[in-house]
Amino acid sequence: MDLQLLKKAAIFADLDDDELARVAEVCKEQTFKFGQTIFKEGEPGNRLFLLSQGDVRISRVVPGSGEEALTVLKPGACFGEMAVFDRSERSTDAIANTDCTLITITRSDFEMLLDFNRDIGYKVLWSVVRLLSERLRVTNDNLRSFLAMSMF
Repeated sequence: MDLQLLKKAAIFADLDDDELARVAEVCKEQTFKFGQTIFKEGEPGNRLFLLSQGDVRISRVVPGSGEEALTVLKPGACFGEMAVFDRSERSTDAIANTDCTLITITRSDFEMLLDFNRDIGYKVLWSVVRLLSERLRVTNDNLRSFLAMSMF
């Protein structure tokens, strides 16, 4: 397992090499073919993903107009982690946009890793706080722009 790939993921960026090696112990590799569904909106979020090779399309189905692609992820991107953290359902679909290789960590393995390695848990927690703050700020900016445009 390439520790530098783990280091690229925002939630693991603060970990040192020994801590990354501990994370690597609970990682498994999965491959998906072009067009294959990785997960669907509404499914239980029981694992997070780190994109090793290829592209993944994050989208949702909009009633009456079909699939709306929200973003295309490139190698190094981590996705599916929020449903693991808050034990919720998937909020989008994830589809292999090319043949791709993913590194996965199940919720139970992730929770055990954090429970037994408090330093890792602490660092990951702060990384998640920063990630969520950044995402919330972007959402607020997008909402502000949307509201400004809808007033005309």
